[in-house]
Amino acid sequence: MAALDQGAWSDEDEQDVRPYAVTGGRTRPRHTMRLVSLLAAGRTPPPGGLGPEAEQALALCRRERRSVAEIAATLQQPVQVTKIVLSDLIDSGALIIAVPDTVSDPANNPQVLEAVLAGLRHKFPDVA
Repeated sequence: MAALDQGAWSDEDEQDVRPYAVTGGRTRPRHTMRLVSLLAAGRTPPPGGLGPEAEQALALCRRERRSVAEIAATLQQPVQVTKIVLSDLIDSGALIIAVPDTVSDPANNPQVLEAVLAGLRHKFPDVA
């Protein structure tokens, strides 16, 4: 078997490895988010040693609420990879799933329900 040399990597190989490296090999986020879920900066300072994608996502959400789709497009990452990065930031308290300012019927608003679910999962991580 021949040893791999530096020149054996192609741009296509790098594109395949990069999402794996960003997520640490994980394929599913801990928090459920839709493409239209809005995220905002939380009150907890971010943990040290954030990757460039997490730093950029957090910077976007500090300015104003951003949707998952918008963040993924800005990061130029697949949505699933972006959701994993965002989920890690939610776990740390650096991001929160934002609740809309005006809610006509909170019981039927999916964003309110997502925010409640994310808060419960954060508060009680051992419960399924």
